[in-house]
Formats: sequence, C-alpha cells, structure tokens
Amino acid sequence: MRTLSLLRHAKSSWDDPIQRDFDRPLNPRGRQAAQRMGAHLREAGLTFDRVLASPALRVVETLAFFEEAFGRPLGALLDHRIYMASASALLDLVRATEDVPHLLIVGHNPGLEELALMLTSPDTGPLRQAMATKFPTAAFASIDFAVGRLADIREGEGQLRRFVRPRDLDPTLGPDER
Repeated sequence: MRTLSLLRHAKSSWDDPIQRDFDRPLNPRGRQAAQRMGAHLREAGLTFDRVLASPALRVVETLAFFEEAFGRPLGALLDHRIYMASASALLDLVRATEDVPHLLIVGHNPGLEELALMLTSPDTGPLRQAMATKFPTAAFASIDFAVGRLADIREGEGQLRRFVRPRDLDPTLGPDER
C-alpha cells in the first residue's frame, strides 16, 4: 500500500500587481488556512515519509504556517519541477521518487487537481465529487494505492481517502474564489 497526498498552497496575495507570480506571498486568510489545515492533519494523526514542494514563496510560506500548527517540521525538499507542473509531469515525478509509504506533494493548481482527478476513479463517491467541483487553496487530498511501489501507481486506480478544504474546518475560510 502506498499513499500520495496533495496539498495546494494557501491563498496568496495579489496586492502587488508587478510582483512575479513566483514571489507572491500568502495573504492573512492563507496563513490562517495553512495553520488550520496543519492542526487538523496533526489531530488526524497523519505522518508523511517524504515531502516534495514547489519553491514558490506561497508554497514555502504555506509549509511554514502548516508546520507550526502540525507541530513538527516536514523536511520538505524543494523541487522546481513542481512549480506550475502539469498533472502528467507531477505523476512522472511521483513515479520517479525514491519509494516511501506516504508521499506528500505541496504545489499548485491546475496540476494538483488534475493529478488527483486523473488518479482516482470517477465512481468513488461524494469526496471525489467535491474535489472535482473545486480543489481550492489550502485543500488537502489523500489517495491510497494498492501497489508496492510509487513507480507502480496507475491512473484511475487510487482510492480517495480524504479531501479537506479550509472551509470544511472553518466556514470563515471559504468560499475560495481562485
């Protein structure tokens, strides 16, 4: 059994119209959402064996606020290939990652959402339906695979075990318009 979890960066600021996309920081709601998600996943008892993350500022800040509430550092490895990657590029990255039981990728849409949808069957119920409707900022998805290695993950074979949006944890953190 292998688990792939996906965390989209929290809500970023658009206050500086000339700032590079890569350098956009989190806004106050994003910081709060990242902390709330970290606390929720700590309470759920989740652990991650490896964390790969985009080096974009909004992802780095999401991780910092998440870890603060999660209660321990994740030791994320920053990988430029995750920044704005397509679903197929992310899947290639997952398959090429040194095998671990639970891999977390922290990155961006549309790649994360498309990857989650690609890997899970459309018939997997209300969680997938909610995810297909919108994978908002700071949302978290966890997908289990009945395989022995990450390299063996195949499209449509994952079981979506968890999909949590910030507004599920605190109604003041949604809806998310981006």
